[in-house]
Amino acid sequence: MSSQMSNQYYPDVVSPPGETLLETIEAMGMSQAELSERMGRPKKTINEIIKGKTAITPETALQLERVLGIPASFWNNRERQYREILARIQERAILQSQLDWLKLFPLKEMISYGWVKASDSTIEQLQELLNFFGVATPNEWRSLWSGLPVAFRQSTAYSADPGSVAAWLRKGELDAQQIECSPFTEEKFRSALSDIRIWTSKSPEVFVPRIREACAQAGVAVVFVKELPRIRTSGATRWLTPSKALLQLSLRYKSDDQLFFTLFHESAHILLHGKREIFLEDDEKENDKENEADRFAADLLIPPEDYRQFKPSKKYYSKEDILDFASRISIAPGIVVGRLQHDGKLKPSFCNDLKVKLIWSDDVTDK
Repeated sequence: MSSQMSNQYYPDVVSPPGETLLETIEAMGMSQAELSERMGRPKKTINEIIKGKTAITPETALQLERVLGIPASFWNNRERQYREILARIQERAILQSQLDWLKLFPLKEMISYGWVKASDSTIEQLQELLNFFGVATPNEWRSLWSGLPVAFRQSTAYSADPGSVAAWLRKGELDAQQIECSPFTEEKFRSALSDIRIWTSKSPEVFVPRIREACAQAGVAVVFVKELPRIRTSGATRWLTPSKALLQLSLRYKSDDQLFFTLFHESAHILLHGKREIFLEDDEKENDKENEADRFAADLLIPPEDYRQFKPSKKYYSKEDILDFASRISIAPGIVVGRLQHDGKLKPSFCNDLKVKLIWSDDVTDK
């Protein structure tokens, strides 16, 4: 819709329908006084219509049809078009003073990703961005996004960029709107997570559509959205409606262990932490809900009892140990590597070749 609108031309100056009316009666040799008499309307009203001070109402249009023989639909359309273009001219004048709003967003990346259309006109670029966010003006955007209950941590070394965060979340919302979901059911979602755990050893071409389908049947829309600059976000969770949740992933870390841990971490927010907050994951996890979500993800991916019994065959964990353990508990070996590294049982440089490196593919993630 926005692309089609951007291609339409709207003049900077527009004549009121009254000018057409004046040209018509002059061509017919009729004066304004005679027109007012034939219509039964005051001369002042006719003069104000001609000057554009008074609108042509549907009742007036019918009267003009009777008197002039020109269909009422013509006059109604002429008036509607005039008022619309007049409103657009006025809007452009207002938006001209709000162009600094564009600087809040990583437009270069949003355009390259195809989220918004590029325009040579800054006014049209601003309008394109308003269409993307689904708001009338930057003021409404500020009111809407400043009021969202986003729960994410900001470290002392890094502060999230509000514009990038908002754009990334909005793209996830738009993508999720295209996914049909059954009403949310906790039992079905937990069952879906059990299946997803087994699919971790599959290729993205296999597990991405399976994850989407299984979660949609449980009431959760799973979307993959490219990371934007100055956001450093791996995932987010929010409720779009009381019966439809959104689970958004960015592939920030580009490895299977991080992707699946984030997915299960976000799933914990859906299952355990209510429907009022938006949970946005970055590098800091220093509150009870985040710690609870971490524990949920870790325990579901690798059952605690199995993990306690997992001992190295020698003084250190070898690739063979990891591969054998992953096979026994039906999990991708990269996830085991990630867990051991996180817990300090394996050096960060060891066994990384067992992790699957993920490369963004629109053919897979956009389906």
